[in-house]
Amino acid sequence: MNNDSVFHAFQVDEMPENQFIGKIIEKQISDLPQGETLIRVYYSSLNYKDALSATGNRGVTKHYPHTPGIDAAGIVEYSENENFTKGDKVVVTGNDLGMNTAGGFGQYIRVPAQWIVHLPENLTLKESMIYGTAGFTAAVMVEKLAHIINPNSGKIIVSGATGGVGSMAVAMLAKTGYNVCAISGKEQEQNFLQHIGAKEIIPRDEFLSMENKPLLKAMFAGGIDTVGGAILENMIKTTNVFGCVTTCGSVAGTNLNLSVFPFILRGVSLIGMSSQNYPNALRQGLWNKMANEFKPPFLSGLSTEISINQLNDYIKLILEGKLKGRTVVNLQ
Repeated sequence: MNNDSVFHAFQVDEMPENQFIGKIIEKQISDLPQGETLIRVYYSSLNYKDALSATGNRGVTKHYPHTPGIDAAGIVEYSENENFTKGDKVVVTGNDLGMNTAGGFGQYIRVPAQWIVHLPENLTLKESMIYGTAGFTAAVMVEKLAHIINPNSGKIIVSGATGGVGSMAVAMLAKTGYNVCAISGKEQEQNFLQHIGAKEIIPRDEFLSMENKPLLKAMFAGGIDTVGGAILENMIKTTNVFGCVTTCGSVAGTNLNLSVFPFILRGVSLIGMSSQNYPNALRQGLWNKMANEFKPPFLSGLSTEISINQLNDYIKLILEGKLKGRTVVNLQ
């Protein structure tokens, strides 16, 4: 493939008065950044971070015009790295893809080889994007939790359970034998949460209405938090002796109003997690787990498939908190 070859991409342009407009344009391979490996993208996925990039959040993307898409799955067209050859099926998540490097909302990407993992057996390109960064994030958190808490230790609570990371965490925990309790503010999604493995559902308002005490009744062996704020505070306060809470989110708040009592009286561990900076050397092994022991039997039912022409509508929906599960973007 030569540098003059044309492809389609969803590009966000900065307009006057701090307006950002996303549209489908034609680009050339020569427009892509330098990198060792050129990949034809078959599928991407829509994440909250993509929506922030598409609406001008400088904490995510510094320069425009820009093509978001922090996830991509496709086939290698060309590589200067001996670990990848033309025709290899591959997955790219995390690092700088879709943030300040042209991302998966284009039909081609060019990236450093160290960002790439081979698509595991027992996983299709589309399934890898049903997972995407959200699924990978959930897998990191489940793996961290499993090092400390076994399935017989008690209930595991998950916040933001209908969201991308939360729903994946519920499904993976249930698949690996944990008793999962889900927090959700969407009463109409109880059937969905039960279907993916939640044994108990706690309304978000009920969980937030607990007394404001340094410690609360211990109810959970551990938890996976995707939202932060007061929900994370109450998760920590209700975690049992030597339990563990992993956290990755901040949409409900970035501050914690806590005493040290959960940590020094109950020995609770709080583990922060960043999938973007997860060591590249460990990514392939975790993706292999996601294709096997972590993979829920109903993975395809956790997603909605859209085209890049529908991205503007779905970006609006994800910012309004109106999506559930995962949204896969078909680039073919």
